[in-house]
Amino acid sequence: MSDFDDSLLDDQEALTRVDAPLRALAGTGARIRMDAAELVRPDLGPGYDLWIAGALSTAPFLGRRLGAFVRPDQVSDVWWGVIRIFRDYGYRRLRNKARLKFLMAEWGPERFREVLEEEYLGFRLADGPAPRPPRGEADHLGVHLQRDGAYWIGGKPPVGRLSGDVMLGLADLAESVGSDRVRTTPLQNILLLDVPGDRTDDAVAGLRALGIDPAPGPLTRSMLACTGLEFCKFAIVESKALAARVAAELDERLADADLERPLTVSINGCPNSCARIQTADIGLKGQIITVDGERVPGFQVHLGGSLAREGRPEAELGRTVRGLKVPATGLAAYIERLVRRYLAQRADEETFAQWAHRADEEALT
Repeated sequence: MSDFDDSLLDDQEALTRVDAPLRALAGTGARIRMDAAELVRPDLGPGYDLWIAGALSTAPFLGRRLGAFVRPDQVSDVWWGVIRIFRDYGYRRLRNKARLKFLMAEWGPERFREVLEEEYLGFRLADGPAPRPPRGEADHLGVHLQRDGAYWIGGKPPVGRLSGDVMLGLADLAESVGSDRVRTTPLQNILLLDVPGDRTDDAVAGLRALGIDPAPGPLTRSMLACTGLEFCKFAIVESKALAARVAAELDERLADADLERPLTVSINGCPNSCARIQTADIGLKGQIITVDGERVPGFQVHLGGSLAREGRPEAELGRTVRGLKVPATGLAAYIERLVRRYLAQRADEETFAQWAHRADEEALT
């Protein structure tokens, strides 16, 4: 890895080019959709709860809460302070530790906040209330009313894959229903915004015709996959096409299952976790495994990971079971077996992640 050019961080003209958009963003806090954006202190107004250093990859680390309340006009200053902490204290010259999470693991949130305030901001941040527990689903699918009276519609392209023809069709559809804004999401979904109320049915039908379903089956809805072997030089196994096939098959196999909450499944073609396998109910890490003496594409299994969501206010990394690996050809059968065991063994109101962490290893194989 080449050394980082420190002079770029002292170039005020370059900083202005980066900083100006952030300052503009800071003045439009309502446009940032996260629960932390809805924090309000009676004496300071709305603001943000500050979390630092979350990252997954091969050494997963959940972001740490600093307990600080950040006003919208302070956002870019705090961002700039954190960047400079990494510049000055981070392990940037060690390829395997050149991430902020390793510094946070050593310092902890208390020291990190102290250094940020005393050495980089020059003022103390206010103590902030914790964000309220998440509510609703985070995938944005379906038809939803905007604050201005128009509607936005979220649809699911299977595992986030869009062809050029589909993207052209999406642009034509947006124009035909009176929308000029289309957005993507971190969950590989598509949002069509500013749709007039009398055109929502046309928009939904048009999205479905393009294969972008606003109400997909439960496993298609929550399936996430990285680019995989087809396009990524780091991939070991195929992921996208496999995930689409498995999701469609599971929607049929589990059509009779009573899944009260969405069950997240993430498939990654290598250990780097671009598909966030450690924070999925079922995370699958691609590798070559040995089955009956033959080397075949397969997956190591991570179970019970979760980001904060309704009914589960704290994020948690998934667990691994020693030696638990599944061949790609047996993936749908394994997930079906696992889900049916969860449904048979779960306690009242118990999520899949909670069950996966308490279940014995035999139940997870």
